[in-house]
Amino acid sequence: MKLEIERKFLVEVAVWEGADFSSAEIRQGYFQSGEDYSLRVRIQDARALLTVKGQPDGITRKEFEYEIPLEEAEEMLREFCRGRIIEKTRYYIPWKGFTWEVDRYYGANQGLITAEIELPDEQTEFDRPDWLGREVSRDLRYSNESLARCPMPVK
Repeated sequence: MKLEIERKFLVEVAVWEGADFSSAEIRQGYFQSGEDYSLRVRIQDARALLTVKGQPDGITRKEFEYEIPLEEAEEMLREFCRGRIIEKTRYYIPWKGFTWEVDRYYGANQGLITAEIELPDEQTEFDRPDWLGREVSRDLRYSNESLARCPMPVK
């Protein structure tokens, strides 16, 4: 088990365009989750993960993550996550000692772009890139699980 401490922001500008940042294609789906946890399966390029996350306490929550066979992840997405799947491209953008994960969503969340930064603790300070918009760390509508259930496309 690890603690996940992250802050999430909306992104106003496509910061990766014309740049050579590494990226990954992600498809992830959510099972029926309990009141105090979420369970997801993720396929990221050719790797598959099963993840259990506790409810957030501020910007911190518990996370358990396990690598699983790709074929089983595909089957789980088909059989157990129908209607609760998000698709996105994740860009890894280094910025002043941290790596920002910038997600560009497709499908039902078309046009939405978010950026997350993982921190060693809640008190860690960081410089905000000028392409960040409003912080949505505590706005549960922007959690990936919520976006899978209630999409928020940007027009």
